[in-house]
Amino acid sequence: MEHSIPPAAGLNSAHAHADDAPVVRLLHKMLADAVGMGASDLHFEPFEQFCRVRLRIDGVLHELAQPPLSLKDKLSTRLKILSRLDIAEKRLPQDGKMRLEVGARNVDFRVSTLPTQFGEKIVLRILDTSQASLAIEQLGYEPAQQEALLHAIRKPHGMVLMTGPTGSGKTVSLYACLQLLNRPGVNIATAEDPVEINLPGISQVGINERAGLSFAVALRAFLRQDPDVLMVGEIRDLETADIAVKASQTGHLVLSTLHTNDAPSTLTRLLNMGVPAYNIAASVGLIVAQRLVRRLCSCRRPAQAPPEVLQRAGLGEGDIARVPTLPGLFTPQGCADCNHTGYRGRTGIYQVMPVSPAMEALILAQASTQEIARQARSEGIADLRRAGLLKALRGETSLGEVLACT
Repeated sequence: MEHSIPPAAGLNSAHAHADDAPVVRLLHKMLADAVGMGASDLHFEPFEQFCRVRLRIDGVLHELAQPPLSLKDKLSTRLKILSRLDIAEKRLPQDGKMRLEVGARNVDFRVSTLPTQFGEKIVLRILDTSQASLAIEQLGYEPAQQEALLHAIRKPHGMVLMTGPTGSGKTVSLYACLQLLNRPGVNIATAEDPVEINLPGISQVGINERAGLSFAVALRAFLRQDPDVLMVGEIRDLETADIAVKASQTGHLVLSTLHTNDAPSTLTRLLNMGVPAYNIAASVGLIVAQRLVRRLCSCRRPAQAPPEVLQRAGLGEGDIARVPTLPGLFTPQGCADCNHTGYRGRTGIYQVMPVSPAMEALILAQASTQEIARQARSEGIADLRRAGLLKALRGETSLGEVLACT
């Protein structure tokens, strides 16, 4: 592992302590272990009496190590050097990137520093493109949901929006759609903050707010380059939303994300941002809300749940009547393969909501989120809780996991 990260060139004596061999070996081992264990991020956290390193696997944080307190500053300095950050600046947050060779593959890390009371907390987001599944069939969509999504992205114009909290898999869903659309005759451009996965054949732009390159600026530039498909990493403000909506109405397919709890509230969020109702109704074609839940390991064991528990969880009598035809509920047990957690990997649960003519009428009437949600239910669109419960009844995840995530 010693040769996997090239030493930073031109370090003066003030930096030299960060290249101490024990610090280099310790850091490289922790990074390699995190990648080998399939972690999504790595947290270096300083406290008054100790410092610790935690990694997130399948959405749950686990402690990896407690390095000696004397190494706290050396580890943070080494990480900042590798990420091309200013090691002298410890009062303000910084963002950077670095690349590491692990085995035969390159792994990118997105680095974020945060000044805390006892030193800089540094979080590394692991962007292992070799492990990221961009096949839409492997993301956990139900057949009808997948067909609705494919139908929406095959249209020549309109907007497809992915919603959910940070870490819910929105970006991977967008990349999966872009992979399907990425053909020689299609001009695709993306604006991302940052670019997480390199997609050959697609023009990807990393947002740089400090330099004045915002989502809105990138979108305006895209429209001067005759695009067919645009992907905006996130709609954060009215200016970006307005340009994206107008682009979708002038012959472009626009893919983007919003931070909302579910699909119906996305429409209300756009209204609250100041986008006119008639523009929303005319442009938004489909909204996908999503969460990630942990998959049960093969060591799972059957679990029983009385019908009243399932009803309180959100299943109707018709769903409960189908339980005998499904594998039923299982609970985690734990074995060596899953590191005794009972779970291995994650899958998505989705609310896929095409915007129907009836919903367009509700949007124009500036209906509430509750009214739009009622219309979605009347059209047979499962919400996140119901979608998760059906996955639990198929034995893919546990009831507790679904209740915790929805």
